Amino acid sequence: DATVVAQVLVAHADDDVPPLTLHTAVTQWEFAPVVTILVALAALAYLAGMWLVRRDHPARPWSKARAASFMAGLAVIVIATQASVGAYDDVLFYMHMWQHLLLLMVAPPLLLSGQPITLLLHASRNPLHTWVKRLVRSKVASALTFPLVGVVLYIVTVVGTHLTSFMDLTLTHPLLHQSEHVLYLVVGYLYFLPLVGREPIRWKLSYPAQLFIFVLAMPVDTFTGVVLTQVNHEMFPAYAGRRDWGPSLVNDLHAGGAVMWIGGDGIMFVLILLLFAGVARSKVQIDAGRGLGGVRARRFSALAASGTGAFELPDADRAADLGEGE
Repeated sequence: DATVVAQVLVAHADDDVPPLTLHTAVTQWEFAPVVTILVALAALAYLAGMWLVRRDHPARPWSKARAASFMAGLAVIVIATQASVGAYDDVLFYMHMWQHLLLLMVAPPLLLSGQPITLLLHASRNPLHTWVKRLVRSKVASALTFPLVGVVLYIVTVVGTHLTSFMDLTLTHPLLHQSEHVLYLVVGYLYFLPLVGREPIRWKLSYPAQLFIFVLAMPVDTFTGVVLTQVNHEMFPAYAGRRDWGPSLVNDLHAGGAVMWIGGDGIMFVLILLLFAGVARSKVQIDAGRGLGGVRARRFSALAASGTGAFELPDADRAADLGEGE
């Protein structure tokens, strides 16, 4: 039947994958035309948006740092699906786990830091501009981007795809495997959107709330990883017979659990550190603003005391007060 045919095709494809070494980890690639086309289109659309913003607002060009972050996110998708991570994900569970972390926890924050929706709003004109604003502010978008919805989707996805037979299904059904990649990207995007994103969505979380959401999801990665490292039998029989080299199936399972546990928590820890860095940067900006306000207040007092009536600010100060040049 169709399942048997899929298993034969996958097994035959895996016969061509050489043992994983440092050399093959760098040189082994698995070309995925659909992914390549979609990534290329996303990159071109983003660059076109940057060009339109520069053309219409030459004094305020789009940030190169945001662009670099977005392109890095696209690069992570390519690495996760087409480099050695993607080439070996069907034969080594721990490589499959690295792929999941890249698609779920690394690519989405990088893409979000690029603020593609904000770029679209800056680069577009009516009717597209109005349509995008209405879509972002719609009830459906507000429901999907509600922070707790992202947390629930994250928990269900991590547990459901790693501690059930879902993994076996993805190994024997290539189309489902590709859909799993999309699932991780979408869930990661929705989870991290109110945490690291600066898009014009309805929900704006305070720093303590962001930290709470991070802490709420971290035990899921730890729990899943610990369970996988403690199991003494192969949980995913579909990996059997796919290679005659490398670790045993159980050792491979334990390695994958360690990747989820240590790697997942490590990525979360880095993101939390970046959150604290954002808090510190905001405090410095607030303090600087208060200091500037104090200087201006003292200047006004001095001018008033002099009785000259000269209350005109220098050009630079006037521009800052009016928000010009930002």
